[in-house]
Parts: sequence; C-alpha cells; structure tokens
Amino acid sequence: MNEMSSIANASDDLSETLQILLELLRTHMNVVRAMVSLFEPGSGDIFIHRSFGLSEEEEAKGIYFLGEGVTGRVVESGQPIIVPRISEEPGFLNRTGSRSSELDKKVSFICVPITRGKRVLGTISAERLYDNARLLRLDVEVLSILAMMAAQAAELYLVENVEKVALENENRRLRSALKARFKPSNIIGSSKPMQDVYQLIDRVTRTRTTVLILGESGVGKELVASAIHFNGSSAKGPFVKFNCAALPESVIESELFGHEKGSFTGAIGARKGRFEEANGGAVFLDEVGELSLPVQAKLLRVLQERTFERVGGNTPIKVNLRIIAATNRNLVEMVEKGTFREDLYYRLNVFPVTIPPLRDRGNDIIAIADYFVDKFSKELGMEVKRISTSAINMLLSYHWPGNVRELENVIERAIILSEDGVIHGDNLPPSLQMPVLAEVECKGSLETRLNAVEYEMIIEALKVQKGNTTEAARMLGLTRRILGLRLTKYNLNHKDFH
Repeated sequence: MNEMSSIANASDDLSETLQILLELLRTHMNVVRAMVSLFEPGSGDIFIHRSFGLSEEEEAKGIYFLGEGVTGRVVESGQPIIVPRISEEPGFLNRTGSRSSELDKKVSFICVPITRGKRVLGTISAERLYDNARLLRLDVEVLSILAMMAAQAAELYLVENVEKVALENENRRLRSALKARFKPSNIIGSSKPMQDVYQLIDRVTRTRTTVLILGESGVGKELVASAIHFNGSSAKGPFVKFNCAALPESVIESELFGHEKGSFTGAIGARKGRFEEANGGAVFLDEVGELSLPVQAKLLRVLQERTFERVGGNTPIKVNLRIIAATNRNLVEMVEKGTFREDLYYRLNVFPVTIPPLRDRGNDIIAIADYFVDKFSKELGMEVKRISTSAINMLLSYHWPGNVRELENVIERAIILSEDGVIHGDNLPPSLQMPVLAEVECKGSLETRLNAVEYEMIIEALKVQKGNTTEAARMLGLTRRILGLRLTKYNLNHKDFH
C-alpha cells in the first residue's frame, strides 16, 4: 500500500511513477519481466517506454501497431488480455526477441490498458512463472489499479512530449535496424562484448581498409574475417585464406607470392600465389605473427603498393584486394624484441578488431553450445535434444582457455557419451566439473561431490515434472517429506519450476 500511495503522490511525474511501479512489480509480485508501453496516435506506434528484464536492444525492437500482437490488441480494444502460457498463444509475437529459453515459453503474460477517460494511452505488461487462473485474474486487478494510478502522468507526458515521443520512436526503429545489421549471420552470440565487435565489423565493411584481428587462439578470428569480407563491397570476389604457421618457411614465400618456372628445384611450371588468387577480393593471413622478417618485408610492399614479384621473377604484379590479418601474439612485444617489423605493424594495425575470449561472453556460451549440439547430433546421427542444468552450470563456470574451439570439442565428446538424449554433467570432461562442485559449501571432497550431484538431480527432477513434488519424489525414489527436507536444505522452491 505504501508503494501505491507513492505512485499516487508522483502522479504528474511519469519517470518517478514508472520507477515505483516497476519496482513494486519486481519485489512484491514476483514478475520476471515487465513493460510499460505508450501509444503515439500520430504515427500509430506502440513502443516500450520503460521496462525491467529487457536489454536496451530488446526494448528498441518492442514496437507494435494497433491490433498487432497481444499489446496491439489491448490498445485497440481497451480490454486486458491474459495469456496463461506464451508458447500456446499464436498471437504472441515475441517482437523483442527476449524469450528464447524453454522456461520462457512456460511463463504467463498479462497485459492491461492504461486509460484516461475513453482514450487508451498505452499498456502495462507483466510475465510470471505460473499459470494459475485465479492468481492471474488477481494480477489483472492489481495491474489495472496501477495502470489507473499511472494514467495521469502518462497523459501529461504524451501531451508535453508529442514531438519528442515521435523522435524517440524513430530513434528506436533506427537502433533496432542498426543492431540487426551489426549481427553477422555466421557468428553466434549477442553479449555486450560481441555487440561491440559487430559494430566494428559493420563500419569496416563499408571500406577496403586493412584489418588486424586480435584475440586468443580459438576465439573465432576466421569467422570475423569472413564476416568482414562477405558483408563488404568485394563480397563477390574471392576470399583466400592462408595460415602463416601451417607451412615451413622455405615454401611460405612461394605460396604467398607465387613462383616462375625453374625458380627453384621442383618448380616445373609457373604458379600463382595467394595474393594473385585473391585479386578483386580479400586475403586472410592467419597467425601473421609467425612470418619471418624477409617475408614480412615483402608483405609490407604489398600493403604499401599492392605490388609484388613472383619468386624467381622480376615482373611487377599489381593486385586490388583487401588484406585481413589475424594473430594471437602480442605484436607490440615482438616489435620491441625485433622479431616483427615496426613499419609492418603500423601498416597492419590500421583498423584493429579484438575478439573477446569465450569466458567474457556470458550466456553466449550456452547459445554456442546449443548450436554445436544441433550440429553434431545431425552429423553423428544421434538424437540429443538438450543440455541438463548441471551441465549448463559447468559450462558457465569453466574458464575456457581454448575458447570456442575447446567448447566445440567438449560438446562433440559429450554427444558421443550421451545415452538418453540429454547432455549431463558426467558427460563433460573432468576439467569442467570442479568449478561447479566448489559452489556447494561443504567439508570434504566426497561430501562436496555427493551434495552437488544430489542438488542437480533434484533440479532435473523438478524441471521434468514441472514442479510436481509428488512425481519428482517418485522419480528420485524419495518420499515427499524427504524431498521437502532436501528442498529446504538447498533453498529451492518447487513453484519456480511450474
């Protein structure tokens, strides 16, 4: 009641009103996501003005028209709508793209209009993790009261900021469109570090500038190089890849620049090098830090003049291409030690793009793991549908020194070991299991392991039985009373799994 009184007292200030309203929904109603949308009659757009549980990018995508989706239907009709389960509602659009997990599909969605007289100003929407019909009706009543209390502030805001609202709406559209362009189709992940990378990719694809891709081994530097080429102006031209560490030094020069007939023993004919093959497109030089100083000198000339001679030849060959280089080495240190040319470093480092390690990419780990599950289950002919909670916790807790390449190998191995269509914690390598076991604070390594296994088994049973403690206890071979004691021990609530 105190919070509702605060809303009434702040009725002229929409920002303060919504802050109190959203906090009330979060703390007292166990809402997992909430949105306040406003209707701008001039453009006919309904857009998210304030929310919690959504990122800025997801907010920007949440634009609807009258009658479109649940939100659009509420604004059009002026009547609340209850969706007991999102996955069973064909009219639910998920325009924001925020609801992607299996758990998200089970939430209930409630949307009520914000009205002033007969005019609909917007909506308040909330999502909860249950679908009890009586409780949902109570929620509608509460949200309707909150909407009524927020209506005056919403009306004043729209009246005073009509032009500003229209401009903000257009900015949201532009941000949404830009974010879509920043996401190359060949790269998985939407974490903040990767969004920064996507912006750099988007900018450099508009030019033919030399790019230097930096990052640890296995982070996906080749994928970024491909995204730069195939989203650029020379996408129709060839994309030639060359690993500078894959061949002995004696043949690298011939591979890169080509050779003339008889230039060395075994050169029975003239041969084009990688730079000639890439003419009109791009060449990707992976592990460029491994090149010898003589080859570095020749590479510098290609960067400066786009000209070179084949081995054993003296005719200059002109090429028109973009050079994309990558390395996991510290080139600055190499320059200081004299093992990498300083002038070449500055020529390569025109537009550096640093790829974050997998351990810094948060939930991207799960998105990438799901991709590999789908890929390898098809390739290996094994029907593996999901990753268990215990395995997910292990994947998120591990530090991934081998980055995406290591994750790929881990998932392939786990699919081979899986026996029931699910990747469990014990299907993962031992190196991944210790961080999760350490989360359970007990004395003694055996007790730690047993508690961790018990905890994950209980969570798995509750998920499978959708929070039904009777069925979960039967699945685990326990009585309901014993299971209740275990839930208390691990601070678990069966309602969270409905």
